[in-house]
Amino acid sequence: MCAVCGCANTAPASAGHEHDHPHPHEHAHPHKHKHEHQHEHQHEHQQVHAHHADHVAVDADSGDMHYGAGPARVSVPGISQARAIRLEQNVLAENNRHASCNRHSFAERGMLALNLVSSPGSGKTTLLCATIAALRSRANELPVAVIEGDQQTSFDADRIRATGAAAIQINTGKGCHLDAQMVGAALPRLYPGAIADAGGVLFIENVGNLVCPALWDLGEAAKVVILSVTEGEDKPLKYPDMFGAARLMVLNKTDLLPHLQFDVARCIAYARRINPHIEVLQLSATSGAGMDAWLDWIMAAHGGVPQASADGNAHSILRAPDPLAARIAALEAELAALKRQGGAA
Repeated sequence: MCAVCGCANTAPASAGHEHDHPHPHEHAHPHKHKHEHQHEHQHEHQQVHAHHADHVAVDADSGDMHYGAGPARVSVPGISQARAIRLEQNVLAENNRHASCNRHSFAERGMLALNLVSSPGSGKTTLLCATIAALRSRANELPVAVIEGDQQTSFDADRIRATGAAAIQINTGKGCHLDAQMVGAALPRLYPGAIADAGGVLFIENVGNLVCPALWDLGEAAKVVILSVTEGEDKPLKYPDMFGAARLMVLNKTDLLPHLQFDVARCIAYARRINPHIEVLQLSATSGAGMDAWLDWIMAAHGGVPQASADGNAHSILRAPDPLAARIAALEAELAALKRQGGAA
């Protein structure tokens, strides 16, 4: 998990004075000899430290290895389970401090911030472009902006800007997720007029990754996990942390269902096995099917965004969308998908 492996460059694994693993290293140091001159040479040696693999569970029959069996639920070479937990606590505590500041900033604006997470190729950016256009038709007065997260390039931000919406690209380098500090640094660039765009919607398109972004609070109102039907219905069980952290699962690319062996009901059942409260919508950003239910969800969530009180403190009064309305919308989307499948049969 990236809180301890150092991919975000927030907490290098070598921080501190603990050594938990065998590692070769070299020391170059001066030596003084009898002939009264100094020179440097290197001694290569190994410091060997005990490293126990008691956090690895091995299936006696198949030999399969499970490295998430220890208390840290992760294995990092050279780092003990106790140290992994300490690193994660330290890094996430600092991230949560920034997330709290972001949440207050969103509340000042009366803004709904949604953290869109998925694997690469799920159609997040296509869905965002379609959503921006649809929101413009339904609620043109509603300001919409986007923070784009990728390791490199500004391709996605350029696509968003082409729709007329404001967008800021965040390139993470070797990092595999956005963190709250990155989002906080982007906000004044995205909103140079401070609260000029009050009351809008901010979409945060995270780096394509179904693992690490699950751990990081950006100050958002909700995580929305987007799953393409081309990816397979078993993804909720393979990546449980992400689906456990999400409030809504959007099944995208439903127009391709007639051409795939994707079991919608099984996928939803798997997601609810991980997260019994997760809401589900089915749609196609390309054909437009199910988009109305998605817009309904956004507008209902926007109606319950936190507000900053007169004392300057943000009071989280976010109301979830009406469960009955959301369920009806989900059933309507499922029925539309079944009708499409029947028409193609």
